[in-house]
Amino acid sequence: MRQPRLTVLAGPTAVGKGTVSTFIRDNYPEVWLSVSATTRPPRPGEVEGVHYFFVSASDFDQLVESGEMLEWAVVHGRNRYGTLRSAVNAAMAEGKSVLLEIDLQGARQVKESMPEANFVFLAPPSWDEMVRRLVGRGTETEHEQQQRLETAKLELAAEPEFDHTVVNDNVQRAADELVSLMGLAARRR
Repeated sequence: MRQPRLTVLAGPTAVGKGTVSTFIRDNYPEVWLSVSATTRPPRPGEVEGVHYFFVSASDFDQLVESGEMLEWAVVHGRNRYGTLRSAVNAAMAEGKSVLLEIDLQGARQVKESMPEANFVFLAPPSWDEMVRRLVGRGTETEHEQQQRLETAKLELAAEPEFDHTVVNDNVQRAADELVSLMGLAARRR
């Protein structure tokens, strides 16, 4: 029987990491998607342990200090987000295939402590398509878009740090390929 292991999915801004992960959550119940801890307060409708683990700033500090965070970062200069090592280890101990969707900084932190994990880079089909997706979201100002595109250039250069690359030219196809790289059978649709 295949030994379950952690698969880390990372890639540049606007490549569709969240969309691919959501597709996997909806279509591959055998994959356990990690739930992040955060210091920000819950938004309406968010459920503890489903959307996030909501913790105080002091509790987050203690988790970092004790080595309980597999990876973590300050997001937008305000709130902290991170992956609880115990949750990932518990899911793997239960025989689940674990998928961690994080940014490049987090992927590098995981690689430091769990180099045996499977690292998958999600790439856009082209630079122009990535720009189209970012601008098409309409969630950032023009200045923020330019900042994200500058960051994306650096993120794209990190592709060789990963074990595999999946091109997100089609969400279902990319999700199926990722699941296959996790050692699971892709669904026939």
